[in-house]
Amino acid sequence: SVLSDRELLAWLREGRQSRRLILLIVFIALLLDNMLLTVVVPIIPSYLYAMDDNASTAAESVTAPTQPPSSSFQTIVSLYDNSTRLTTGGALPSIPQPLLPTTSNVFTSTSELDCPNNSKQLLNENVKVGLLFASKATVQLITNPFIGPLTNRIGYQIPLFAGFCIMFLSTIMFAFSKSYTLLFLARSFQGVGSSCSSVAGMGMLASVYTDDEERGNAIGIALGGLAMGVLVGPPFGSVMYEFVGKTAPFLILAVLAILDGALQLFVLQPSKVAPESQKGTSLVTLMRDPYILIAAGAICFANMGIAMLEPALPIWMMETMCAKKWQLGVAFIPASVSYLIGTHIFAVLAHKMGRWLCSLIGMILVGISILCVPLAKDIYGLILPNFGVGFAIGMVDSSMMPIMGYLVDLRHVSVYGSVYAIADVAFCMGFALGPSVGGAIARSIGFPWLMTIIGIIDILFAPLCFFLRSPPATEEKMAILMDSNCSMKTCSYSTQGTYPQMSNEFETESED
Repeated sequence: SVLSDRELLAWLREGRQSRRLILLIVFIALLLDNMLLTVVVPIIPSYLYAMDDNASTAAESVTAPTQPPSSSFQTIVSLYDNSTRLTTGGALPSIPQPLLPTTSNVFTSTSELDCPNNSKQLLNENVKVGLLFASKATVQLITNPFIGPLTNRIGYQIPLFAGFCIMFLSTIMFAFSKSYTLLFLARSFQGVGSSCSSVAGMGMLASVYTDDEERGNAIGIALGGLAMGVLVGPPFGSVMYEFVGKTAPFLILAVLAILDGALQLFVLQPSKVAPESQKGTSLVTLMRDPYILIAAGAICFANMGIAMLEPALPIWMMETMCAKKWQLGVAFIPASVSYLIGTHIFAVLAHKMGRWLCSLIGMILVGISILCVPLAKDIYGLILPNFGVGFAIGMVDSSMMPIMGYLVDLRHVSVYGSVYAIADVAFCMGFALGPSVGGAIARSIGFPWLMTIIGIIDILFAPLCFFLRSPPATEEKMAILMDSNCSMKTCSYSTQGTYPQMSNEFETESED
């Protein structure tokens, strides 16, 4: 047993120095976080509508009159003879004829059962669902500016583990909440955990993978975890909600989160404080950098499209397609699959073709795909537009996430917590403004106009990505580059100092 304990300690020691194991931990953290993010997409609109519909039905039954209607027959027994007479509130009816079912009653019985009875109430759900979905991103937006500098002071391990703990509690709240208020609190609480996981995870990868090309590949793999969470979440939630109930999918996620927390606990040792060896550039200075703002804007507006689709598309499907519960989540599968494909393809290809060009094409493709969504007449018509949306967002994210770290290396101090806090702020702004504003727009002017507005915005923003083609370095960084005689694309910067190192020095590092 002593030998096995020693082997375990040796494995843990090697694991803490292994870039691949750290990448695996970040991958799993983003996977579970985004599964919780999207598993509620098909559940919440239908659950809230059923809850409100039951409440309104109960209120109507209390206020309904108790006397029988005037047209109902009553039996009167005469005291003067032995006959019994039937009376009505109006004229005596003629001989009753058998009621024959009409053709429309026969053939609409299966489809109309799936259609909501109150279309006005369904439109009002747009705002409630939109605000609930946006609460997570809004809280995350507020939390990010504090998490970024915090990682510079205490390291990435503790915030990443704190994100797991908060996500676990939020999952349990979702499982057992039966009111809109508790669901809103659970969604908001999740925003704090997501901020810790995403900022610390991306910052940790950027600090471990210092070469620009390797960093792009690693972030692409990590975004694959995000994509898998987005892929599995909606269909998993809709199928479990349809056949098992609301509680089951959240309990399964809670069990998976415990396994991820155990892996973090043994490998990363989150109890140890590991601050950065140099002081990073302030958050305000980074936010004044126009190139960082363009990259952040691309992330924001690209993801705002899918953020508007998440609350509004299920309600639009219930209204126009009479969609069943399981179809509300399955409709997002093409977008999730294509996002996974896009992030994996362009994690490598974007570095070769130019990340600015990849992002520019992606923004145009996002806009065109979103404009085509309202043209769908059934769930099959959503396959191609949703596929295009997911693929294009994968192009933008896999290009802009690595370029955020590259811009810090090129123009600022190579400490990454704050810049990935900005990237996450941009992501959250899309998911905060998208559902909240989108829900109100969908209720007032309709779902097709909502898609038209965000599609045109994405297309108009695309040309700004051209400015990221060759961003200039600052004077200090340019002097270092000239003295070291290395190019910007093959030069990598050590997080332990300000002097650059050639990328081939990292080839000798242990990849295990």
